[in-house]
Amino acid sequence: MIMKNKIKLYLAVGLLSATTGCTDLDVDIKSQLTEFPNSEIAAEAKMADIYYAFRGILGRRYSDVVTLSSDEFTGISFDGDYWNSGENAYPTLHKMTPDDATLWHWGEDLTGGITRCNKAILDLGGEDTPGAAPALAMRAFYHFILMECFGDMPILNRMLEDNEAIDRSPRAQVAAFIESDLLKALPNLTKEVSAYTYGKPTYWMAQALLAKLYINWPVYTSADVAQYDAATAKNEKLNDCIKVCDEIIASGIFDLSDGYLEKFWPENGAHIKDFIYAMPFDRITQQGMCYARYRTWRQMNKLDPGIYGFKLEASVGGNFAVNPNVVDLLTLPGDERNKMIVGGPIYFFNENRELTNNPVIYNGEQLVFTKEITLKEQSEQLNVGKDVNGWSQGYKSVKWFPAYDDYKNGRNQNNDVPIFRFADIILTKAEAILRGGSATNGDTPASLMNQIRAYVGAPAVEGNPTLQDLLDERGREFFDENWRRNDLIRFGKFEDDWGLKHVINPAAKTEKFRRIYPIHKDWMNVNTNWKQNPGY
Repeated sequence: MIMKNKIKLYLAVGLLSATTGCTDLDVDIKSQLTEFPNSEIAAEAKMADIYYAFRGILGRRYSDVVTLSSDEFTGISFDGDYWNSGENAYPTLHKMTPDDATLWHWGEDLTGGITRCNKAILDLGGEDTPGAAPALAMRAFYHFILMECFGDMPILNRMLEDNEAIDRSPRAQVAAFIESDLLKALPNLTKEVSAYTYGKPTYWMAQALLAKLYINWPVYTSADVAQYDAATAKNEKLNDCIKVCDEIIASGIFDLSDGYLEKFWPENGAHIKDFIYAMPFDRITQQGMCYARYRTWRQMNKLDPGIYGFKLEASVGGNFAVNPNVVDLLTLPGDERNKMIVGGPIYFFNENRELTNNPVIYNGEQLVFTKEITLKEQSEQLNVGKDVNGWSQGYKSVKWFPAYDDYKNGRNQNNDVPIFRFADIILTKAEAILRGGSATNGDTPASLMNQIRAYVGAPAVEGNPTLQDLLDERGREFFDENWRRNDLIRFGKFEDDWGLKHVINPAAKTEKFRRIYPIHKDWMNVNTNWKQNPGY
């Protein structure tokens, strides 16, 4: 059992210092220190700084770690190129340590975002003020990401004094706090869905976050993350989850009318009816999204044109190799989602982003990406070699299709990243019913799954689907969208064999403490009363 950790968080230094100023306030966040602004414009001005604390890490570092920790990709290197002290290999192999630099900015960015939420709540008159609802929702969301990844975390529900210590709370208490914030915020959140509300917390964003919280409730409330057992876990929140999903579905605001691939292209945005909550990115004004950089073949910028039908004006990494199990998953006849990856003999895309029959030639031969990933030597560096054979190990994801101007302006992409989708609500309801929740509105797991199958052109589900069928469907629908690690843990599959993890690091099979990440050493050094997550 994990004991409650008495962990101190100091405002003047450490996690919050880079993003907040010091304050002498020692008051509850509900205190009415100011008059509530008398106009919507004034209230929005108070909120403008709280919405996008997640953007920086979502654009790369968060995505890198949660994606490579899943069964979707292997983070390969090329004779030292892209080894980078294991920043890609260690998540792949479930060997992350407190030294991994990729974890540092998570706490810095998200706790800074929470502090800005608390400042806005205070300025707007307290938690019970209707205008503070968006800040409550964002505070809940930032706590959710921290709890999801690191387990026990401080509950930061007020402004802190200089150098004030705050205890780390058990994960179950953090989950309850998130639920409380969301339920308090909901009555005062807008139900409007428009370009104006895009990327901001709405009523529907909060409901979608509740659905995520409820479907994972047994994971988050387990006394010890390593003892969570998907086969025996009981979820008391299943009917609450279904109720939330039903309200989103009944709203009629969201649907699956957009083509699957187009939803992730650079032109996506507020018009996508599947997006409940997304993070806006722009190559000039909202930078940081660079998924294609690491998913594009290593030497593609040397070709004119490249695979995308245009010349890449900046280098690419090519170090995210799709695992063979994903290739096998994306094989349903007629399924549009199969086109998210490319492998075998490689061909060009045309100006309409359609795959042609024109081969991509490198050094006089057509490029061929292998399904299996073969290492040059058996080591944790996951080295495939620095030549055309090594660069071509593994299929590549083209889900986050770039635009020419992205690579003319520093590899910052225009593709917005969805966080909560309507398709996820449909499959979450299916899962909640499969796990024992009460079916509503005549829906069954099969009928709900078939809504997804129909819009992507895949064959209908026949008979009664199993939880494994549902997990496989989630693997297709949400491939490369930062949710797979979350799914694998909930379904009890996180320690299963995939890719090269079990070959290079057999211990990963039994090290269930890795369902949460270590606390970065710099956090530990600043906060000397912190205790490292068990096992690290």
